[in-house]
Amino acid sequence: MSKAADFLVELGTEELPPKALRSLMGAFASGLEQGVDDARLGHGAVHAYASPRRLAVLIEGLDLAQQDRKSTQKGPPVKVAFDDDGNPTPAATAFAKKCGVEVDALGREQTDKGEWLISEVVEKGRKAEELVPELIERALAALPIPRRMRWGAGDAEFVRPVHWVVLLHGENTIEAPIMGVAAGNESRGHRFHTRGPVTIASPADYLGTLEQEGRVIADFERRLAMVREGVTAAADTAGGTAIGGDDLYDEVTALVEWPVPIVGSFDEQYLELPREAVVSTLTSHQRYFPVADTDGKLLAKFITVANLESKDPDQVRDGNERVIRPRLADAAFFWESDRRIPLSARADSLRDVVYQRGLGSLYDKAMRVAGLAENIGESLQLDVAPLRQSALLAKCDLVTGMVGEFPELQGIMGRYYALSDKEPAEVADPIAEHYLPRFAGDELPASVNGQALAVADRLDTLAGVFALGKKPSGNRDPFGLRRAALGIIRVLIECELDLDLNALIATAVVAQPKKPEEGADLEGELYTFITERLRRYFLDRDESLAAETFDAVLARRPSSLVDFDRRLAAVQAFIGLEPAASLAAANKRIANILRQADVDGVDEVKAKLLTEAAEKALASALESATAEVTPLLEKRRYTEVLQALAELREPVDTFFDDVMVNVDDKATRANRLALLSQLRALFLDVADISRLSI
Repeated sequence: MSKAADFLVELGTEELPPKALRSLMGAFASGLEQGVDDARLGHGAVHAYASPRRLAVLIEGLDLAQQDRKSTQKGPPVKVAFDDDGNPTPAATAFAKKCGVEVDALGREQTDKGEWLISEVVEKGRKAEELVPELIERALAALPIPRRMRWGAGDAEFVRPVHWVVLLHGENTIEAPIMGVAAGNESRGHRFHTRGPVTIASPADYLGTLEQEGRVIADFERRLAMVREGVTAAADTAGGTAIGGDDLYDEVTALVEWPVPIVGSFDEQYLELPREAVVSTLTSHQRYFPVADTDGKLLAKFITVANLESKDPDQVRDGNERVIRPRLADAAFFWESDRRIPLSARADSLRDVVYQRGLGSLYDKAMRVAGLAENIGESLQLDVAPLRQSALLAKCDLVTGMVGEFPELQGIMGRYYALSDKEPAEVADPIAEHYLPRFAGDELPASVNGQALAVADRLDTLAGVFALGKKPSGNRDPFGLRRAALGIIRVLIECELDLDLNALIATAVVAQPKKPEEGADLEGELYTFITERLRRYFLDRDESLAAETFDAVLARRPSSLVDFDRRLAAVQAFIGLEPAASLAAANKRIANILRQADVDGVDEVKAKLLTEAAEKALASALESATAEVTPLLEKRRYTEVLQALAELREPVDTFFDDVMVNVDDKATRANRLALLSQLRALFLDVADISRLSI
């Protein structure tokens, strides 16, 4: 008889949230897999499936039961367990009672410390059918669901009401309640293509039976591929290419069980709207795929993915076209009406919009950002007049009708309205660019004014929220501060804005209406918060980077992130040099010596107190190295600096071999400590390489 069989659980629900379906599917499968692993149930591959009305997990070759498990309990030493006549003592009797056996049934084990009483227990393995219901409930309870709902008279809570459960191990049905619903072997097919239950004979038949009898493609990845292929083919038929990112394809896949792409069209007059307004209307509101020609110009066509194979597809097409007309008409109305009021005239309206309690209105934020942007512009030697104008206009589109209806167009519409008001591109473009990057991997602002405004806006947000004491904790980050910090990092480093971050933080903090409490180091907290994100940024960028390498540079707290990047690259290159390990060890030793001697700062080395040949050689080498690296440090050529300092290995090694630092003579000792301080300071001009473990 086989000791394993395929296992299937399917949870049938009302329509699940489409944007969360993929994550729910993956979390359910990984949670259940972890559960069966913890329960000592062997198994093969684990497959996750999902459609709008179901979550399912199929586990190949799941053991029918746990293996029996032997365990040994150690009791008292034999010399304690029995008296001189060989009779069991209370210690032996108590141990036997605890193990549920007679004293005579206890075994013995010889160890280095003597002989001990033991009890060998065989724990009988439980059947999988007894274990999996609890494992399923546990996996469902751990799903990332912000808010759960209850339905009916039961106590079960889930993201949507549960209506059926399939629970099979091989061909056997596990009859156990899940989420208050009795499990069986009957699933349900497509809402419109099928009627009545669909019987699943075995887990291996699951996908095929649902597809053939239920008209449901339960495999999310296969359904996604069908949507992509169908949309691509439909767009080709329409004479163009479909527009849509991975998120849109995922969401559409999560909305259909039997995908059927259909080409629709709309009035060409709407192509006169800003491209983003049309695309947003089609994608965000209707989950349609816009179609563009080979030059990227939008066509008056779209592709919708129906959830059924209609006998009259023209009727489905007409229905979708009727839905999109008023949406596009609304966009056209907002576009026309918004442009009747210049963007600059909307600034006063921002006074009536609360940005955040304690931080004033959106107008107040705009003024703070404008001041910080000017500061950045002056540091970068920019013409600050257009930059300030961009900052003052950047939030004005938030009070327009178009952005009120389509929030995802904030900044984008501001740019269009500014251009419509005859503002120059150097003013208009940063309005859209200052929201970039919106997410990990997103594009960066193309113009330097847009880059400056992006940094200013995020720094003001960070400083303001930190001043309110609402910094992120754990997984909670309602203000998106981690994302804001990463945006600052990417813009500064990847756009090579060589700015004094500490000075900018100080300027942003001073401008906040909420002042930090006395004694609080808000500027230091913000620098630390940003550099914590910086650590993740560098480690993600370079898998070979060690955390201690980052720490070696962070110890110097470089104020410019561009400078930080260069120092980090130099230390990475230094690690690959043959003398690096010896010099890192020497720096550790020097740091310890100076710490124990309570040396703070660098004193002048007095040549007349140099008596040993090794210390004279090191002093001479240091003098030459200092002369060589000083101009390199001024030019931030850190890689060359560390390459030059690597030449000090021989005199440093010889010094520690031949010279005693802590001699009795105070003047000699102080002079040698000064020599070591100079050596350490030379390396510290780049990084604290004593933190390296090479």
